[in-house]
This record gives sequence, C-alpha cells and structure tokens, in this order.
Amino acid sequence: MITPTQHGHGYGYRDDAVAGERRRRLPAGLRAPFEARTFRELGYLLLSLPLSVITFVYAVTMVSLGAGLLITFLGIPVLAGALAGARGFAAMERTRARALLGIDVGTPGPLRPRAHGPMAWMGALLKSGESWRNLLYTVVHFPWAVFAFNVALVFWTVGWSLLTYPLWQWVFPMYAGQGGIQLYGDGAHNIYLDNPFEITVTAAVGLLITLATPWIIRALASVDRALVSGLLGPSRLATRVVELESDRGVVVDTAAADLRRIERDLHDGAQARL
Repeated sequence: MITPTQHGHGYGYRDDAVAGERRRRLPAGLRAPFEARTFRELGYLLLSLPLSVITFVYAVTMVSLGAGLLITFLGIPVLAGALAGARGFAAMERTRARALLGIDVGTPGPLRPRAHGPMAWMGALLKSGESWRNLLYTVVHFPWAVFAFNVALVFWTVGWSLLTYPLWQWVFPMYAGQGGIQLYGDGAHNIYLDNPFEITVTAAVGLLITLATPWIIRALASVDRALVSGLLGPSRLATRVVELESDRGVVVDTAAADLRRIERDLHDGAQARL
C-alpha cells in the first residue's frame, strides 16, 4: 500500500512493498529461513503432535470400546459417537490447515438422515464414508506427526544453535569447566570445539543446516497437505455430484430465461399483430 507522507518541505511516498522488494532480491535459499511461510509451517508441524495424540487416543479408545460392545446394542451409539467426534476434529484440522498451510479444503456435505430421531442420525453417521475417512485420518496422522515433529524440531534447533555457537561458546569455559562442545571423550582423550578454526567450521555447518531446514519443513508440510486434502475434504464422488447439480441448475435457469424471452416476443410481436 502506498500512502503519501510529508518529509520536510516536500512530499514523498511510504511504500510498504519496498522492504519486501529488497527481500525478494535475495536468493530464495537465503530468505527462506526468515519467511513467514516457514514459521507458519513449522508451527503447524509442532502443534500437530499434541493434537494428534489427543485425537489418536480418542479414536482408538472409542473404536475399541464400540467394537467390544457390538455384541450389545451399546456398541452402535459408541461407534457413532466416535465418528461424530472425528468429524469435529476434521473441521478443526481444516481450519488449522487453512490458517497455517494455506490450503483451502472444501467442507463435506452435512449428514442427511432419512428420518428424524437418534437412530436415523446414527445410521447416517455409520453409512457416511466421509466420517470414516475422518476417523482414519486421526489414526494415520499420529505416527506421521511424531516423525515430522522430531525432524523439524531437531533440524531447526541444531541449525540455529550451531550457527550462533560463536555467540554463546563462552558459556562452556565459564560455567561447564570445558573449552566448548565435546565431540569425543573416553577419559584419556577429550575433543572440544574450542579453537577459532573449529568454532568457524561449527558455525558454517550450522549455516548449511539452517538454510536446508526450511525446505525440509516444506517437504514435511506437503505430506500434511496431501493427508488433509485426501482424508478431510469431500470425496470425488460427492464433488462430482455437486458439480452436476450446479450444471443442472444453470441449464434449468437458462431454459427458463429462454422460455420467458419467447413468451415476451410472442406477446409483444405476433400477438399484437394478430
């Protein structure tokens, strides 16, 4: 956005895009660690672990309880409750993915029970393929969230720690009684990163890891995008049905407009002459 600002006796312009343009002049590999996209995707991956633990425990507990109670009538409402909870978690995940991953996943259609009452509602839940896919997401996403959390956190912390090692290396001789980070020690021989050359090499390695970390995070986030799109969005069949219904509505509206035009032409033209 460009807004006029007064500078001394003249007028200038404050262009908010100037700083962004200067950042874009840097290569993508150098500006990636500081881009907002990197921080959003990192936040998504770190937040996925605690949320996936909750949803996984809920899904496994409810499904196991419902399957064990299927010999009685109580198993059906328990399974229906598991599917209803999975649909609620899916709505939360779609919102989180839209805010942090920038992916807009369509919302599945509402349940359409054929009758009123709790039994019809439970039947609609149990027959809904979207509900079962939402439940599958809570199970599949948990191991992936554990893996992505650890990889993203390790690369992020190790990269920045090594890159800034020259700034905090003094902590070891002052408080730990050693020259620096210990690489090897067997009681007789100890190797520390304590001389200027080793400190410089450590920072260089940290720089490489820091520059590579955003691309690793983006690769991990792309898998989450695929999971959200494939398991939490509407099915292809449902999407096709909606498209056909929309096309049919357009055709009906066009036909109605043509009929009104013909009726108007007959009324104003041929009928008037007759």
